[in-house]
Amino acid sequence: MARKTFAFFPEAAFGPALNSVGIAQAVERMGHKAVFLSDPGFVDVYKGYGFEAHPVNLSAPMPPEQMAKFWEDFINGHIPNFRKAPIDQIDNYVKECWEAIVDSAKWAQKDLPAILAAIRPDVISVDNVILFPAIKQYGVPWVRIISCSENEIEDEAIPPHLSGMSENDTAGHAAFRARFNAVIKPIHDDFNAFLTENNEDPYPLGQFFEASPFLNLLLYPEQVKYRRARPLDPARYQYLEGCVRQDDAYTVPAFAKNNDGPLLYISFGSLGAGDTELLKRLIGLIGKSRYRALVNVGDYKDAYTDIPGNVIIDSWFPQPSVIPQVDAVIHHGGNNSFTECLFFGKPAIIMSYVWDGHDNAMRVQETGHGFRSERYDWTDEELIGKIEACLNDETIAARLKETSAHMQSQNGQEKAAKLLVRVAEQGA
Repeated sequence: MARKTFAFFPEAAFGPALNSVGIAQAVERMGHKAVFLSDPGFVDVYKGYGFEAHPVNLSAPMPPEQMAKFWEDFINGHIPNFRKAPIDQIDNYVKECWEAIVDSAKWAQKDLPAILAAIRPDVISVDNVILFPAIKQYGVPWVRIISCSENEIEDEAIPPHLSGMSENDTAGHAAFRARFNAVIKPIHDDFNAFLTENNEDPYPLGQFFEASPFLNLLLYPEQVKYRRARPLDPARYQYLEGCVRQDDAYTVPAFAKNNDGPLLYISFGSLGAGDTELLKRLIGLIGKSRYRALVNVGDYKDAYTDIPGNVIIDSWFPQPSVIPQVDAVIHHGGNNSFTECLFFGKPAIIMSYVWDGHDNAMRVQETGHGFRSERYDWTDEELIGKIEACLNDETIAARLKETSAHMQSQNGQEKAAKLLVRVAEQGA
């Protein structure tokens, strides 16, 4: 097969970005070329992995350092809303997110046609929640990657995306969908007008993207899949079983205190690190415990003083190299953290704050792989109880062992690369 060019266009967040990097690395191992279409603030991320990257403006042009901080500032401005239930985030955080996302699609449409003409990809993979008409219309197969929760592909029998609701709360599902559609309608009407201007059919209320007719790749592993009313057709939908990337090796440093205690890893992701008060509360709790902890504090290291001897903080950890070495993880429910814990068989306590973190928190608990926790409304005794269960519950340990063995046998990155190459061979 002649060498093909595969273009990847992940949204501007480290979860989707690094997942696509892993797939792109596998594509290049097969002898093909991978290039990235990128939010300007993420261009250097892809270049750092050795890839060609082309900036696509997703907002009014601004200096790169300002662009890189756009979503960080956006998240930090919403910290008070993280105390609210997911349904009560619809008319603030969720609404403002969709306004920004629709705006990003309009901006991308200005740049994409010329960039695609220059790259001349054979296949385009998009990891986002919104349609970019130029990609659908370019004339080569396009693939949708769902690196967020699986319920991004809707089904009437499962909880709506972003709701964080139990599988069995059907009344709650209906209430969430009604509230979402009522709040989102003006934004959706505006997006449909944009689609019409660009020769695309309008979407039903609440829908901003569609499944690809060629291929859709979902990260969720078999053991946490939802029970759908309409099972997804494997000819078009393939599960990548976590698709965990490789990262730099990591050696756990010596701790000044509790050096033989159970080791925890605490991370709320690159964006959630701005919630410094919550992280300080967790550090204080760990300081009085028998545990040790590695804590990811992002760009806010200067905000921390008097760190206990059994806690080590840092701005960044090579997470896929850290998680295999710890005993339990406390995280925000981002899909990389969610799937990496499952892949390495580590129990998790998820304190979600936004987006699909809510769904992953409920899913980790309902499938017996860990616990959902309120983000702020918990006592020290409650959290210690959940940590102890993570360390000692034999049922959770057995479930995780089975899930981990299954995921590690699948090799999601290679599977994704082979599927993409097959799409290229079949052509449009």
